Amino acid sequence: MKCDIVLAGVGGQGILSIAAVLGIAALQNNLFLKQAETHGMSQRGGAVQSYLRLSDRPVYSDLIPYGKADLILSVEPMESLRYLPFLAPHGYVVTNTTPYLNILNYPEYGLILETIRQLPHSVAIDAEAIARQIGHVKVSNMVMLGAASPFINLALETIEQGIREIFDRKGDDMVILNLRALKAGREFALSNK
Repeated sequence: MKCDIVLAGVGGQGILSIAAVLGIAALQNNLFLKQAETHGMSQRGGAVQSYLRLSDRPVYSDLIPYGKADLILSVEPMESLRYLPFLAPHGYVVTNTTPYLNILNYPEYGLILETIRQLPHSVAIDAEAIARQIGHVKVSNMVMLGAASPFINLALETIEQGIREIFDRKGDDMVILNLRALKAGREFALSNK
């Protein structure tokens, strides 16, 4: 088993929480993992990315080579395109459709979505709308994780346990809300892949 994942987005969108949940799930599955992240400008709405490598064999590097990522999970649509050179031919792009308009020359939104939809394996999901229906827009990152979960070779129960561990300190209501978000995202992906 091997799964190389690029997590991409903008500061404050929950990329590092997604990575933490997947890290816990990987360890519960007795997998090896390496993670590298860049988040220097994250507090100012800058790009954030994390490379997460999971395997049943030792992983020697935390960087994913071009053309080898099994999954690009992006919580911002333009950021998904930035990392396409990393995507393997069999890989999936799972992206949020809600743009984070923090730059003046943001590319034409319709062209971004059209490019994503033309990929052989992609899921485009309005995670914010689903999160609002569930009860809070801040769980949109777990909606995204749920949408990506069918393409990650981890038992759903271990991802759920990762959510419990990460959000436990915020109380039972927050854990339940994040678990509902995970489930809603997963259901969307399974219906729209």
